[in-house]
Amino acid sequence: MRHCRQALLAAACGVLVLSLPGRALAQGYPSKPVRMVVPYPPGGGSDTVSRPLAQRLSERFGQPVLIDNRGGASGNIGMEVVARAPADGYTLVFALSAQLAVNPNLFEKLPYDPVADFAPIALVATGSVMIAVHPSLPVRSVADLIALARARPDTLTYGTSGNGSAPHLSGELFSTMAGIRMVHVPYKGGGAALSDTIAGHVQVVFSPLVTAAPHVKSGRLRALAVTTSTRASGMPDLPTVEEAGVKGYESSFIYGVLAPAGTGREVIDRVNAGILQVLKEPGYRGLLANNGIEPGGSTPEELGAIIRADIVKWARVIKLAKVKP
Repeated sequence: MRHCRQALLAAACGVLVLSLPGRALAQGYPSKPVRMVVPYPPGGGSDTVSRPLAQRLSERFGQPVLIDNRGGASGNIGMEVVARAPADGYTLVFALSAQLAVNPNLFEKLPYDPVADFAPIALVATGSVMIAVHPSLPVRSVADLIALARARPDTLTYGTSGNGSAPHLSGELFSTMAGIRMVHVPYKGGGAALSDTIAGHVQVVFSPLVTAAPHVKSGRLRALAVTTSTRASGMPDLPTVEEAGVKGYESSFIYGVLAPAGTGREVIDRVNAGILQVLKEPGYRGLLANNGIEPGGSTPEELGAIIRADIVKWARVIKLAKVKP
């Protein structure tokens, strides 16, 4: 009987241990460095938001959270890397609307499914796009830009971070609603588009406000408007496109963190809690505000709902602007 009781006890303990693998993983998570893939080259608006977030998460987790820039193919390369990664919480992605909601409507074939292949974690922020021009261009307002573009159709060039990106769609929507024709010049990242605009190789740029704002403040670019429905808190004197005369115009994008589908809920909640704590820090909130970005914060379910709604929203924009990959 004594041996029988010992055997039953051992079996019960084994069942108990086997029933709690996710909880044990979450309690020890992270026990090694975490990779956060950013599907853009270094130097763009994503880095401005993601790197300070990763640094603060590192401090909270006690393990490095390392940014891995994987640019190219409108973000598809970086997204595929994460979609195919082990679902253990050690590979995350810092994605934008372009990868989550635009690409599914733009490309006939994607190497990932933004809904089926990923587990949403948290909405980090909502960003706006700035319309800016090289100072040599005789344009000081949106009305001036529209008038010049109408006088010189298919002549003005505008740069963006890539075909199908939020800045690109913002530009196409602007051209469609303003009744003008400009030539789109896609780059492999927002930093390159800004550099060429500053150098005068393109005349207009549609760029995330987060990366364009410093160049406006330095005088190397002239800002005309932001694409959101409300003014950016970091640049309250800059009008919206709608205020500048294009009625009904609105375009914004989100920054979100996701994991590969199948990642345990305990790990998802651990990362979500860390991000929400960072979003409460005055220093991080101030960094976002100074760059015209509104802090986010959400449950995993809320981010999932936002992504699904944005897929529908951008489908209408792509159809209206007749954007092709």
